[in-house]
Amino acid sequence: MAGHSHWAGIKHKKALIDNKRGKLWSKLSKAIIVAAKMGGGDTTMNVRLRTAIMDAKAVSMPKDNIDRAVKKGTGELEGGNLEEIVYEGCGPGGAAVMCDIMTDNRNRTAPEIRKLFELHGGKLGSANCVGWMFERKGLFVFSAAQFDEEQLMEVALEAGADDVKQVGDKWEVTCSPERYSQVSDALAAAGMEPEGKELTRIPTTTIELNADDARRMLKLMEVLDDHEDVQSVSSNFNIPDEVMAELSAGS
Repeated sequence: MAGHSHWAGIKHKKALIDNKRGKLWSKLSKAIIVAAKMGGGDTTMNVRLRTAIMDAKAVSMPKDNIDRAVKKGTGELEGGNLEEIVYEGCGPGGAAVMCDIMTDNRNRTAPEIRKLFELHGGKLGSANCVGWMFERKGLFVFSAAQFDEEQLMEVALEAGADDVKQVGDKWEVTCSPERYSQVSDALAAAGMEPEGKELTRIPTTTIELNADDARRMLKLMEVLDDHEDVQSVSSNFNIPDEVMAELSAGS
């Protein structure tokens, strides 16, 4: 099973907890602010903003919160001074890690992210030290037990998805970032609700981890994802089924 699939499943469960804490809404607000700042507040012209709002509505973010975030991005309200940064590094066992950041103070964020890497067996690297190992993609994850492959492929590929493949007990639908909202709308119209969906970075190659490195790697991913300025975190680790079973038994 590919590393991003393990993490996608963990993130799905974690997002439910984060949403209750308001943490997920905070991150989604930042995504809306930056999208509106980059491309304006008109969702018919700004695909990125439309996607960010769609993701916010999917987790029941109130309309007032969404509208306020758009206005911060367009400059109608204060609080839109955010910038996007990508931090790259290596985790336990040499796994590549990429963090998509939105911050109002990179001088605060950079040392905090560096410390998290160091505390959990990793090291922050220079720009593009691992970025070449990833492709930016839209990802939709479905339960293989609940959805028929043929029907899923028909809807997804017709809407412009690149691929539908089975990874463990899940179906993964991938598409280009430009087709993300289009594929999402088509799946929703067909009544196909994914367990998780996101714009993410998918590794072109993976690295296999032993139990000790896998345990530390999952902890590093968790603490990075918990950081208020981290929008998403991706890695190319792969955990063999027997190692994942060992970790699950020990948790």
